[in-house]
Formats: sequence, C-alpha cells, structure tokens
Amino acid sequence: MGQPKKVVLAYSGGVDTSVCIPYLKKEYGIETVIAFAADLGQGDELELIRQKAIDAGASEALVGDLIKPFVEEFAFPAIRSNALYEGRYPLSTALARPLIARSLVELARELDADAVAHGCTGKGNDQVRFDVGIASLAPDLQVLTPAREWAMSREETIAYGERYGIPAPVSKKSPYSIDLNLLGRSIEAGALEDPMVAPPEEVFAMTSSIDNAPEHAEEIEIVFEGGNPVSMNGERLNPVPLISHANALAGKHGFGRLDIIENRVVGIKSREIYETPGLLLLILAHKELESLTLTSDVLRIKNQLERQWADLVYQGLWFSPLKDAIDSFIDRTQIYVNGLVRIRLHKGNATVIGRSSPSNSLYVPEMATYGSDDKFEHELAKGFIYIWGLPSRLWAGIQRK
Repeated sequence: MGQPKKVVLAYSGGVDTSVCIPYLKKEYGIETVIAFAADLGQGDELELIRQKAIDAGASEALVGDLIKPFVEEFAFPAIRSNALYEGRYPLSTALARPLIARSLVELARELDADAVAHGCTGKGNDQVRFDVGIASLAPDLQVLTPAREWAMSREETIAYGERYGIPAPVSKKSPYSIDLNLLGRSIEAGALEDPMVAPPEEVFAMTSSIDNAPEHAEEIEIVFEGGNPVSMNGERLNPVPLISHANALAGKHGFGRLDIIENRVVGIKSREIYETPGLLLLILAHKELESLTLTSDVLRIKNQLERQWADLVYQGLWFSPLKDAIDSFIDRTQIYVNGLVRIRLHKGNATVIGRSSPSNSLYVPEMATYGSDDKFEHELAKGFIYIWGLPSRLWAGIQRK
C-alpha cells in the first residue's frame, strides 16, 4: 500500500484523538485529515467537538447521528442475548465500536479516502474492536494507529498537543477517563486505578446514590414483543426514548452501578466503574420473561451461547461468522418472548415481582398447582423415575460386585 493522502479519523474530542490530527499531518505526512465524531446519545455539545477538530488542524469535521441504529441494531440484540461480559458487564462501550467502525468505512468510501485512523492506545480493548471491525468490512483500507505508535507518555502527549493549541481536557481535580453514550458510562484512571479505593460519588452521573434514592419503592412494568422492549408503564415507546426512560427510572433508584475487575482482550486486568441503569434493567426483565416462555433445553443452550456472544462482542468480533450464526439461533428463540414483566425498584435494587405472557407462557397453572385443580398425573412419576435412574442403578450394581 502506498502512502495515504486522505484519512478519516474517529474523533472523540479527547487528548489522544485531538493530538492525532497534527501528528498525522506532521509525522505521517497526511495531506487531508477528516475528523468524524459519532453521536451516540452522549449528550455532548457536538458542535464544540467539531470545532475543536477544526482548531486542531482537521480539513473537515463531520458529526454522524448514530443514535437510532445504535439502539436498534446493537443495544436491542444485546438485550435479546442477555449479554453480560463475564456475567456482569452489559457491554455499553463495546457495542458502540462496530457501529463506529462501520461508519468509518462507509465515510472513507464516500469521500474516497485512502485510510482510516483512530486514537486507541496499545493497552485498551478499543484498538482490537476498531482494527478487526474495519478489516472485516474493508480489508483493503489502511488503518493508522498513531497513539499506539508514538510512544509518548500521557504528559508528553498533552505537551505535544499544547504546541498545536490543543488544551488538555483533564485536570488534577478531575483525572478520570470517561466514555459516555446513551447506554451508559465507563469511568477509569486516577484514584480508581487502585482496586482498594472506593469510587467517589463525584464519578457517577446517571445513577443516584443509595442515600439520595427515593425512600419509597416504585413498581414498573415492561412489555416485550419478539424479545424487544416496546412499552414501559403502559406507554408504548420507540427504541431510543425507551432506553432513555429506562435509564431515568432505574438511575433514579440507584440501580445500575458496577465496580469490577475486568479481563481485557490484551491480557491485562483493569478496574472499571460502569453506570448502565437502563440496559441492566431491560436485560433483567428480558431474562425473566424468557424463563416463562422458553423450554428448559432451549434456555440451557441459549445461556451457553449468550456468554459466547458477549465474549465475541467484547473481543471485537461483531462481524465474525460465529457471531452471525449465534444471532440466527437467538433471533429464532425470540419469536416466543412476548409478554410483561413487573419489577420493583428500591435503593439500588431491581427485583422481579411478576411476569406474564398470555400467548406464549409455558407455565400451566393446573399442572403447577397443589390445589384441587391439579391435573398432574402423580402415579406416572414412579415409572418415569425408574427409567430416569436406570443408568445410575445399573452402574452402582456393577460397582458393588
């Protein structure tokens, strides 16, 4: 591949991506750097970010409204998959990366760019997600990774940027690295790098503290159709406002905080603080509805595939054939996931207190009851137990001999 002349840069407005602009021009000899900022519902003043890219030397700065596809094509599949990396983290950050990668490729094709670039460092997960995602969609495109190659410390990177008029976005008072989108926030760095230091209240923005959460519990009802949430408390909502409403309800009651030691793709452990109130709430409700509507063998297999699905997304393999195959299985199961789940929110807890599926429930009252309406044929249990336990009895008899 020859020396690229036009590059599309994934731009967030932070130190690394801002410094990437003059660095690509001065050190790589790139003639045209086009900054692309993705609007994922983070609520930032994106016009200010766009102007910051221009001030840093970008030839052009574009903002893409990706909120709707982010929810419909990435968040909802995660809910249908009950996706929790290592059984805890609902992938709020990881889910955004393949969408950004896809948008970079599309923009590069549209603008006839020779390459794309990102500001990920060599220690993080996002470098893997971007590099693999872009290679899966456009193996002919060069991927430039200046922040992985410039070998500057954080202080040196800030100093380099200041030479080109780029102000540092962090201070000693607020040293945290924060990633934010509609699905949640991730917070790291600063004092949080010590796993024994409790996260200060100042790092949270989407969730109330237990002390400040309402004293009285609140019951909410969530309706699903085909595995997707469609209604909350009797109000039918489009996907984006539904996620926003779930965030507000769960966050108000202090639900959705995570403090975990996480295994990164590159092999190191990191301490991460997350706020994902709405996503965790919806996964909790969805999983409960599945327990009512799916057979036990399907649930067992789906549970295994859910963990694999979460691993693939976390590891940057959204566009892999294995994930595509798992998607087909999960999508098939969701035909039956229709109904309502009632949850009580109170002081950091979300407790399922009811579930109903008039059309798909496998809970048959006259089979489950111990009352006079019992239709279960108890006398047949003896024969079932004989057949069920026969292999164990045969094995035990041989061992005794």
